[in-house]
This record gives sequence, C-alpha cells and structure tokens, in this order.
Amino acid sequence: MNKFLQRCVNGSTLAADEAEQLMEMMMNGEMSQPEIGGILSVLAHRGETADELAGFVKVMHAQARTAEGLPDVVDTCGTGGDGLSTFNISTAAAITASAAGAKIAKHGNRSVSSKSGSADVLEKLGVSFQATPDSVKRSIQTKQMGFLFAPLFHSSMKHVAAARKELGFRTVFNLLGPLSNPLQAKRQVIGVYSAEKARLMASALERFDVRHVLLVSGHDGLDELSITSPTDVIELKDGERREYTVSPEEFGLKKGSLKDIQVQSPEESASLIQNIFANRCSPSALHITALNAGAAIYTAGIANSLKEGTEAALETIKNGNAKRQLERLKQKEEEIYA
Repeated sequence: MNKFLQRCVNGSTLAADEAEQLMEMMMNGEMSQPEIGGILSVLAHRGETADELAGFVKVMHAQARTAEGLPDVVDTCGTGGDGLSTFNISTAAAITASAAGAKIAKHGNRSVSSKSGSADVLEKLGVSFQATPDSVKRSIQTKQMGFLFAPLFHSSMKHVAAARKELGFRTVFNLLGPLSNPLQAKRQVIGVYSAEKARLMASALERFDVRHVLLVSGHDGLDELSITSPTDVIELKDGERREYTVSPEEFGLKKGSLKDIQVQSPEESASLIQNIFANRCSPSALHITALNAGAAIYTAGIANSLKEGTEAALETIKNGNAKRQLERLKQKEEEIYA
C-alpha cells in the first residue's frame, strides 16, 4: 500500500511537503486507481487540512499550462457538489462581469457532480474553449474573457479522472479545482458548498499571494452567493481576512425561490442564461446572476463594494451589454481579427 495512504488510513495528516509528494505521485501516474480511490475516500471521510490543500495546489500550479502577462484576471468558479441542480450561475456571472469590464479567466470542466458543468453549458451556448495558453490570453485581451477547460490545462489530471468518476462523490478535487486556476488568478469568487470547507480553502489560499478573493457559501447549501437565504462570505484582500454574512435584501433584492433557478440539463441551463440576458426570466434568476457577477466586478476592483458591483451587474444585463457580450464570445478568433 502507498505509504501516504497507509498513514492517512492510520489517522495521520500530511505536512505540506508530504502532500506535494503525494500529489506528484498521483499527477505522474505513479499510483494505481485503487490507491487513488483509497486516498480520496480517506481524505473525504476524515476531512482535508489546510497544509494538505496548500501542498496539492502548489503541485497543480506547477504542472499546469499557463500564460504570462495577465496579472489582474478574475475567476468565478465553484466547488460544485451542492446537489441543488441550479443553472450555471458562475458562468452567467462571468459573462456578465466581463461585459462590465472585468478581465475573466474562467476555469472549469464538464459535469462531475452536478447536472451541468461550465464546459457543458458554454458548449450549448456556442462559446468555444481556448485550447492553449496563448489563445486564452488573446481571448481575454480582445473579448475580456477566456475559458480554460481544465483537462487541456491540467493534463496530468487524466491519471485521477477514472478513480474520481467511479467514486461519484465529492472529493478533495472539488476543492482543488477553484484553487488551481492555470493562470493563478489572484482575484476570484469561489463558491463553496459548506462554510466549513470555505474556511479550510481560505486558510490554504492565505499561503499564496492573492489580491482579492471572496469565498461564498449559502445557508441553503448553494455554492454561490444565494438569493434564497443569507450567505457566509470570507474575504481575503491585501493580506487581511474578514468573515461576514450578507442577505439579498441588503442589495435591494427580494428573497427568491430555488425552483426558479433549477435545471435538469446543460440545454436547460443554456436556455435560462439566454433568457436572463434577454430579460425574459424570473427575478430570482436575474438577481442571483447579478449578485454573483457583482462579486466578480467587486474583486476586479471596478466597484468599491459588493452592493455597487451588483448594481453595475444589473445594469449590464438590463441594458443588453451582457447579451451582446455573449454574442461576442461566440465569435471565432479569425472573425475578431477580420
């Protein structure tokens, strides 16, 4: 049995450098699928530590394909796994925030533990993925947003994909995805399915040079800023950490309904996003998009507060700029330079 698996089975935790060694073994294909499944199961059962997360993230950053010269990009990414079957809120928020002037480096994948992953819904919306770091950089520079499809930028993840899929439950990789943007975005909005995990992720992130990050967990279990309940927020900004709770009413938004933002497929998610941008949706769908886009606008430094960012996002949707941005994102690179 792998020595690290044996230690974890025996109840020990790993130091950051040991976690690095373990992740390198997984990423380099040096562990069998049963060993990978075993370590992921044990970590999920006993809970990960900040040291372990930080060590894992360091290796994922080191092995990712990346691009230089994009210091102020923002990522909107969630852990997934909240089990509430909502539409792709963080993707809609990313498009809206990019229409409002934020430079978005959206990191995501196909669905693993949800009805629709960000890659699934973007495909249905007709938005192409960027296959290389240079093409992502060009897309951000010309269209304010690029999409980093995780398997193309974290190719070493292929060694854990089968074990993760077979397990079928949340693992440490749900936490690592949002922490491992290939461009190492220092501005982020990270949706987390529990306040406990958000605190853990924040403690790991504090070991890296982040600029402005919001980790958000809805009291209803949503891994987004929620429109149906209060949301716990952990804010990391310029070396300081604050924790507080916000409610929709603080932003002039009425409490919404979960059923109005639930979908059963990528097609339904794409349709709802199109309706949001066309102002043909429920207040709940509009407001949750604006609230999460507002968070991205705030972390980008365009707005001075979450409330101001939310107001900017609402205006961006209502004046048609978000819809126009979606159409722009559908354009092929050769059309942009034509």
